[in-house]
Amino acid sequence: MRLRKSCDPRGEIMNNSGGALRIAACMGLLGVSLGAFGAHALKGHFEENGHEAIWETAVLYHLLHAIVLLVLALAPLDLRKGAYWCFVSGIVIFSGSLYLLAVTGATAFGALTPFGGGLLLAGWLIIGLKARHL
Repeated sequence: MRLRKSCDPRGEIMNNSGGALRIAACMGLLGVSLGAFGAHALKGHFEENGHEAIWETAVLYHLLHAIVLLVLALAPLDLRKGAYWCFVSGIVIFSGSLYLLAVTGATAFGALTPFGGGLLLAGWLIIGLKARHL
């Protein structure tokens, strides 16, 4: 027996989340790649400038929120709307500014980090507010 598309909750979730799953997968792939790149290719650079902890923080938040993106991609559209893009933007700005700071030493990139952190916090807040209505 075949369920109609509108009656199959898995169909609804998957139809609305294909792109979200791909973005989450790309974010996870990028996070693991950057972690490995920092641990191996940039090891000497970090020994010279002492910015390894900054890189590790960027990777930690990147990977943690990539997992959140994966979970949200499988969640109903109502729950992920808004929060998903806060997390994507937050990863790019928060972790991205830390990656650039760690590699270049240019402290100007650190000025962007709080904006990315604010987006990550907004994503969590949106989930919390929407969860009250489930």
